[in-house]
Amino acid sequence: MTTHATIHGAARELYAASLVWDMVWPLADFAGNDWPKLERFRAAGYSVISVTLAGDNHNASQALEMVAAARRHVQSHADLRLITSVADARLAKRDGELGVALHFEGTRCFERNLDLIEAFYALGVRHTLLAFNQTNSCGGGCAEASDGGLSRYGRSLIREMNRVGMLLDLSHTGRLTSLQALDATSVPAVFSHSNCAALVPHFRNVTDEQIRACARTGGLVGVSGSSAYLGDHAVSTDTLFRHLDHVVQLAGPQHAGLGLDIVFDAERLSRWMRLRPDEWPGVEDPNWPGVRYAMPEQVVDLTAAMLAHGYTPDAVRGILGGNYERICTAVWR
Repeated sequence: MTTHATIHGAARELYAASLVWDMVWPLADFAGNDWPKLERFRAAGYSVISVTLAGDNHNASQALEMVAAARRHVQSHADLRLITSVADARLAKRDGELGVALHFEGTRCFERNLDLIEAFYALGVRHTLLAFNQTNSCGGGCAEASDGGLSRYGRSLIREMNRVGMLLDLSHTGRLTSLQALDATSVPAVFSHSNCAALVPHFRNVTDEQIRACARTGGLVGVSGSSAYLGDHAVSTDTLFRHLDHVVQLAGPQHAGLGLDIVFDAERLSRWMRLRPDEWPGVEDPNWPGVRYAMPEQVVDLTAAMLAHGYTPDAVRGILGGNYERICTAVWR
């Protein structure tokens, strides 16, 4: 007879043996996310975490300063490893280090100069969101009332990203723009941290049509740990699993992953969001409850939930990190 304790024991063993890869962690002092918090992920058994640096609120000069500071920090700590290749991720797992990848949340920091994509890639930036909630030069953001679709510049940017090897990320991007971007890319793309609109119709969540289109590129949808996107202020592991399982049932376990987007001081972040109703529609409502987030330690419980619902060990290993390993092998140069 399989017991709860047996499943959790098997989950801990499988988790410890797996490459655990979470594609999104925002570096933001105002939300309690500073460099020392990386130890929380390493202690929780993570292998790789991708850190959000610049994006649609920054220009190229600001982005360069952020990337330079991040490289210096990671390379000056023996327990961290800068991830610029899949081989680096495997070495981080082998050596008990936390691998740190770098990414942007939006493309304004390229300043419509396609040459900057390869330059930032050379500095270690391995993926970028196309747009962050609001419309930019590439196309629509998911918080806009209307989405005009992918621009001509956006198509050129995707071609250059494909050529250079920078992974295309469509979380925070408008529905039409994301579908057109998925049609335009020649390599796998991802929604790194987006939950399921079929379960919770939040503007940040993705439709079944978007999930299927992403899977057709060979990409994946990473489950987010935000209470708003989960529709669960308690941020229970059961709710995390429901969103993950929706992706799996729709597209297969090879098209699901982790993008928990963890914030350690959610109250401070909620106050920050309330000042930005154009970027976060709904926060002006006096009854808006703010946001809460899953924590790194819940991934072991999520592993147990997958096993309890009949997921094979291979499927679980893929969701924990193997799917990102496959996608990045296909995209990164």
